[in-house]
Amino acid sequence: MNWLWISIYHATAMFWEVLWALVFGFTISGVLQVFVSKEEIARRFGKVNLRSIALATGLGAASSSCSYAAAAAARSALQQGAALIVVLAFMFASTNLVVELGVVLWLLMGWQFVLAEAVGALILVALVWIFARLLFPKNLEEEARNHTSNLKQEGHHHHHGGMGDEDKWTELAQAFVMDWSMLWQEIAVGFVIAGFLGTLVPPDWWKAIFLNGGPPILQSLENAIVGPLIAVSSFVCSIGNIPLASVLWSGGISFGGVISFIFADLIVVPLILIYRKYYGARASFFIVTVMFISIVLAGMIVDILFSALHLVPTGSRPNNAVSEAHFSWNYTTFLDIAAIAWAGWLIYLSHRASQQHHAAMEHGPGHEHHHQG
Repeated sequence: MNWLWISIYHATAMFWEVLWALVFGFTISGVLQVFVSKEEIARRFGKVNLRSIALATGLGAASSSCSYAAAAAARSALQQGAALIVVLAFMFASTNLVVELGVVLWLLMGWQFVLAEAVGALILVALVWIFARLLFPKNLEEEARNHTSNLKQEGHHHHHGGMGDEDKWTELAQAFVMDWSMLWQEIAVGFVIAGFLGTLVPPDWWKAIFLNGGPPILQSLENAIVGPLIAVSSFVCSIGNIPLASVLWSGGISFGGVISFIFADLIVVPLILIYRKYYGARASFFIVTVMFISIVLAGMIVDILFSALHLVPTGSRPNNAVSEAHFSWNYTTFLDIAAIAWAGWLIYLSHRASQQHHAAMEHGPGHEHHHQG
């Protein structure tokens, strides 16, 4: 039974490492829903052009690194009128160009991987733009927006107009709690499975699935396809997949294969289920297909480019870093404590608002409840 406790320990430790990023990301999602007007979102991100893509990429790089939180923020932006392709650019930037991901990647794997991640993410955004233009049916964006707007109306009602600051904060709290309540099961499952995979799968098994001989282009293609498929089945979220990436690197995957694996945190099974919930089956199928093709090609391009520039690390591969997921007293601890306090405050505001709403309902429809701003 020792393996069980070790697996659970690693799963919990990985969750602890990214908890603050989750809270931050869901807060950004709430801010987009409550404080940013639909007109502003539609004006800046409603059209697909170089400016809107660049702006979304920059905003993504400045936001949370967690793929679940990025998906929630992206859904909010789409509801508010952002273009679907621009939303996808934001998602890939937020999971691949953020500082905390680069720091973890440098510490566990080396600066070459950080550089490849940054260059590859920009290539990835460009590829998503191209393939979405080529493959998305004309009415797909409208279909996805209608589906997620209907979902919002069923789950939560926002009341705008003539609201004081206190009401806006209450709305933010309610949006935050709703995002968590929709996604907590998928997130929990993801971390538990990641913990078991990292603990139970022997290194030799990884080595058996990567092509290590034959023409370099064939090896690059196979590794760039297998990397994302492992990510899809591993359920790992954003920063949590860096330790597993180091397992794959020590197991013999190609440089581009590792990069494709890291990029694929947006198409893990729990997130695919979330996309289906957000956007509907048809739209999520096209979104995931475009993501997968773009991820594979981006990994191959990075592999070819970095090999040509002699930037791929050579020599013996290091040991994997899956056992790096430990509880320790460091900057993450302070960020998590602050995040828990912030989340607690938002949960309190949301709970207080729902109690006041129920009290108002009990007094009958004629009774109106007023906040003191």
